[in-house]
Amino acid sequence: MSEEPLIFIDGVKKWFPIKTGMLSSSKSFVRAVDGVNLSVKKGETLGIVGESGCGKTTLGRVLLGLIPITEGSIKYNGVDIRDMKNRDVRKKMQIVFQDPGGSMNPRMSVRSIVGEPLIVNGMSDGAELTKIVAELLDSVGLNRKHMTRFPHEFSGGQKQRIAVARALALNPEFILLDEPTSALDVSVQAQVLNLLEEIQTEKDLTFVFITHSLNVVHHISDRVAVMYLGKIVELADTIDLFESPSHPYTHALLSAIPEISVEDNKERIVLSGDVPSPANPPSGCRFHTRCPIAKEGVCDTDEPEFRELSEGHFVSCHFPVDAGKSLPIFNE
Repeated sequence: MSEEPLIFIDGVKKWFPIKTGMLSSSKSFVRAVDGVNLSVKKGETLGIVGESGCGKTTLGRVLLGLIPITEGSIKYNGVDIRDMKNRDVRKKMQIVFQDPGGSMNPRMSVRSIVGEPLIVNGMSDGAELTKIVAELLDSVGLNRKHMTRFPHEFSGGQKQRIAVARALALNPEFILLDEPTSALDVSVQAQVLNLLEEIQTEKDLTFVFITHSLNVVHHISDRVAVMYLGKIVELADTIDLFESPSHPYTHALLSAIPEISVEDNKERIVLSGDVPSPANPPSGCRFHTRCPIAKEGVCDTDEPEFRELSEGHFVSCHFPVDAGKSLPIFNE
């Protein structure tokens, strides 16, 4: 894996306006992504985790230019995605959606679904297209005889393999995987994850893997970014994050991972309250309303800096938990 970043995300914000009435002059916004800085290295898998509604899917979609950025910039190989009018550059970035069935036209055959990117870009058609689609299906573990069938004839795992084949059609460098295993059975999840790892090694691909499952992200990711209410609160190598988490929110997420054990000695961190609304986020640290170690006069007033605690390990917290230690206070 190269250390050279493929993608730079600098101060990115995505705010969605809220309509308050025809005669109202005031404006409010849902701050889905609110000041994110990240880089993605060539050949790595960067996992992005967090609760539902934290903004991770929105971040993924602005990363690909599928929705416009409110503020900040995203550069792919040094080119701002807002200036990507060159199709040769665009073809290098692909996506696999969470719901494979929902991302496919039910009236199109597998041949048409997988081959559509090639047809749209004028790269292939006819017998040559059929040959390429057959090879792509082979590469994801499907039979080339499947290309005449329609999406409703396949299981969830097979549909996701078709979606991966479609993403590979244009020979990309980067693939965004938006919860690609969340709708699958555990055994099928493992098959799809192993397939993705094989394809990444074979084709030297870069992945951003968005998920709410820490077990999945632990299995497939080189680095992990933890997201909360539109912001990245912790970023580290996967092993470092799981063994020495520094942010209280990361501790809470890790404590919720189920373990198979005869003796259940694991102490669960139960956070109080609900996730605040991204339309009206708390002042200071956004996690302070649920944090078991928040201090009045600091966490509720001052926004913490996203700083490097150790090499490659960043955290946004006024009082990060020391490596190897547990939270001193737990919410009941």
